[in-house]
Amino acid sequence: MSERDSSNGLLWFLAGLGIGAAAGILYAPRSGSETREALRSRAEEGRDYVRNRAREAREQAAEWADRGRDVLSQQKEQFRSAYEAGRQAYHEATIKEGGPAQNL
Repeated sequence: MSERDSSNGLLWFLAGLGIGAAAGILYAPRSGSETREALRSRAEEGRDYVRNRAREAREQAAEWADRGRDVLSQQKEQFRSAYEAGRQAYHEATIKEGGPAQNL
């Protein structure tokens, strides 16, 4: 099947889908106002769902950011401690050996 046949088939599918949806709305057992109200209600439900999911996503992102800051802070503290321990060890080693100035 060529790419052109594939895209042509997709267009026909979408056209059929649109015609079917339009026929379903036209032949629905509800009146126009009832159908519009049902569509409005569904749209509001969808909007509320999207808003809730967006709020949850923001909360989750904030939680992950807080965790990341905590981990970064811990890593900085560990690095600082290791640096200070190395600095202290170097200082002690240079005092035992008489210091760098005495080796000259």
